[in-house]
Amino acid sequence: MRIRIVGAGAMGRGIAQWAASAGHTVELADVRPEAVREALGFVASMLDRAVAKGRMSAADREASVARLVPLADPWAAGPDVELVIEAVREDLETKAEVFGKLERALPASAVFATNTSSLSVTRIAATLQDPTRLAGLHFFNPVPLMRIVEVVPGAATRPEIPALLTALVEGCGHRAVTVADTPGFLVNHAGRGLVTEALALLEESVAEPAEIDRIARDVLGLRMGPFELMDLTGLDVTAAVIDSIWLGFRHEDRLRPSFLTPNRVAAGLHGRKTGRGWYAYGDGASGPAPESPVTGDGERPVFLVRGGRPETAAYEEELAGALEAAGVRIERDARPSAEAVVLVPVWGTAVSAAVAADGLPRERTFGVEVLPAAGRRRVLAVTAAGDATAARDARAVLARAAGGGEPYAVSVVRDTAGSVAQRLLSSVVAVGCSIAERSLAAPADIDLAVTTGLGYPAGPLAWGERVGAVRMLALQRALHATTGDPRHRPTRWVTERAALGLALTDPGTSPADCLG
Repeated sequence: MRIRIVGAGAMGRGIAQWAASAGHTVELADVRPEAVREALGFVASMLDRAVAKGRMSAADREASVARLVPLADPWAAGPDVELVIEAVREDLETKAEVFGKLERALPASAVFATNTSSLSVTRIAATLQDPTRLAGLHFFNPVPLMRIVEVVPGAATRPEIPALLTALVEGCGHRAVTVADTPGFLVNHAGRGLVTEALALLEESVAEPAEIDRIARDVLGLRMGPFELMDLTGLDVTAAVIDSIWLGFRHEDRLRPSFLTPNRVAAGLHGRKTGRGWYAYGDGASGPAPESPVTGDGERPVFLVRGGRPETAAYEEELAGALEAAGVRIERDARPSAEAVVLVPVWGTAVSAAVAADGLPRERTFGVEVLPAAGRRRVLAVTAAGDATAARDARAVLARAAGGGEPYAVSVVRDTAGSVAQRLLSSVVAVGCSIAERSLAAPADIDLAVTTGLGYPAGPLAWGERVGAVRMLALQRALHATTGDPRHRPTRWVTERAALGLALTDPGTSPADCLG
């Protein structure tokens, strides 16, 4: 296929490298001729690096470079061009001007694709004389390494075009997911669950950014915590995406932005690129400060509250066994002794509610996370009535490991509905399920796009299924009831599948399946 790429910036040159390496002839054009020269040099250097690392042969490198055709004029006639991929700046008027000129220069048979990440594909197409020829083809940076591409049909896109673009993408070694033309498409939309809930936790002073990040990594198994991710992406970019998706979905509560971000953006605290974001960078500082050492008395006995709830029962026994194996004395009486620290496994509820309901000693009653941790971390939740010394002792107890092994890291957070990890996970799952229940993408595509595009350990539906639909519904109902915040309301997708005994990953039967 002969492909013309208009726009030789970071995305354009990445797409050019990807397509040329896969055997396609690539015309690379830009209104700035020097940008084309720079892009060709960059691609050649990337291919040289691939050869040096043994990922490509020298002959394949030469063939790929030979397939790159620099164009002096982006609007030059191209009777053999089959596909145009636009990769210019995110501005509707600019993109409309580019496609208007291309429409006059290229044959009607050429398919148009826009690499927009935030603009409506339908609105871009509507500026053309023939809006049926355009679709979205959203790549992620760096293109050769991010092996996922969103194929986005506009409202008028011809039905054969998404299939053609999917075949192209997968023929070049990437995965393609078909996504509805909605704000944020799929990956950016799904990614809001983690970031918006992390900001909500910070708004409520549940924990500082570094602690939320540690829990996200060590309990949930994410590669980067949400605040680390914002610093890497740029808070200015993140805030703009959050706002545009929230506005696009008409103020959907689940996607609600934070009041914390506008002032930070205005102050230039954008992250790594400005030297300071949620963390400081440069001049000897890089990321969060080290954790505070464990200083309490790890010999205190523990009274573990057993609520008999299916959501926490397995963890209660697992934690009791692990602590006993580490030499901790677990009290088995009906009530805690005067010396014991009291630990309450929570699932969507607050420790303070357990103190009030069960008459527990408020100064030494704390919450513990019940989600299985991906790493060696436990989480202690402290109420406003908690005694600081007792909390330090509870932290020391939770840090103990069997056989004198490596101690557990223990995060200390403010008591909240559920826990930090539960709220983050519930939000990730809820946003993914809301995408599925709106039929914006197929369940399998949602999970594929999120694991590939965002690097999560599981897609939101598969992650929720690990917990189980019934248990997930109990968590969402408890969070909603405890907080009264509509952002936590259970999704129809989870509610229905819990009632029917279906997996969260199961697309289920649609009316269309019953016709014909």
